[in-house]
Amino acid sequence: MLTRLFAAALFAAPLLLAQAAAARDAAPTAKEAKEPSAGQSAARDRQKKCGAEWRALPAAEKSAQGPKWPQYYSKCVKRLKEQKA
Repeated sequence: MLTRLFAAALFAAPLLLAQAAAARDAAPTAKEAKEPSAGQSAARDRQKKCGAEWRALPAAEKSAQGPKWPQYYSKCVKRLKEQKA
């Protein structure tokens, strides 16, 4: 009885592996990345500019500008939007 069970498992393993490989190959491919919109690109540019400014500030000026990044970023984005308008 044990040999029959072992033989069945031995023959079933390659079939299960082949079935899993076929399912993986048949899976839909990932969607292609879309180009960011103009608004998304502008927001990304503002974030990069504000981040560069934040990293360039010494610790003393960071505490004067606002203790944390979110507060500084909010002020920076407002300033950049006003400059553009």
